[in-house]
Amino acid sequence: MTLLALALILAAAFIHATWNLLAKRAGGGPAFVWLFGALSALIYAPLAAAIIVLQRPSIGPAQAAFMLGSGLIHCAYFLVLQQGYKVGDLSLVYPLARGTGPMLSTVAAIVLFQERPSAVALAGAALVGVSIFVLTGSSGGAGRGGRGKAAVAFGHLTGAIIACYTLWDKQAVSTLMVPPLLQDWAANLTRASILTPVALRRWEDVRREWRTHRREVLGVAALTPLSYIMVLTAMVFTPVSYVAPAREISILVGTAMGARLLSEGDVRRRLAAAAGMVAGVAMLAIG
Repeated sequence: MTLLALALILAAAFIHATWNLLAKRAGGGPAFVWLFGALSALIYAPLAAAIIVLQRPSIGPAQAAFMLGSGLIHCAYFLVLQQGYKVGDLSLVYPLARGTGPMLSTVAAIVLFQERPSAVALAGAALVGVSIFVLTGSSGGAGRGGRGKAAVAFGHLTGAIIACYTLWDKQAVSTLMVPPLLQDWAANLTRASILTPVALRRWEDVRREWRTHRREVLGVAALTPLSYIMVLTAMVFTPVSYVAPAREISILVGTAMGARLLSEGDVRRRLAAAAGMVAGVAMLAIG
């Protein structure tokens, strides 16, 4: 992995953890997802237009299909993630989602794309994955009762969806050469379009979300595309099996935010897991 790719991924990790903190605070459903999706499409529209005019990318049926498909997958991702945050803690759902996703992505990239990461990189990826699950504790940090089990289920389901969109978007930006910003913008526009009928039927929910969580909506709308565009840019010239696990340094950041800002404890275990993740990311960079 090059230093540029690593820098992009680490910067994206901080931004990613920040928008997840905001999303957890809001704890909204489809109305919240529609609001920040529509605003993301609006905020990044001038940049998308500039790329179309200046770069003149080739957008044929295959590229259009991958842009539309990305929106469908990301729509499911955000809805499932928000449901997880409704029933579970940030320090539970976030690590499970971010831990399941890259491990599945790495395995699938090796099987489907014939990527061959080095032994050191594979060891680093494995160390990141083990550290992530250590972070959740032996019982998954779920506590008892239906809500805890539901949080774990939503965390794992979110991780599976992450693996899907990682592999899907990797093909779009590296094989079909869709510009990363345009790929993400199209996904946001598609997601907002899909949820518009729901938002119109629940307009009072939309208005309430805007009144009570305006800052969170604006923050997620601006930061979500930024973090993912950085990751997509890295994937243009870096194998998925390196990028997907390295992204998970965001768990360290997100866990620290949960401990400090949301009063979620168990610091010793989290620090040990964080040390493992840092070592794993270093091995990925060396590999």
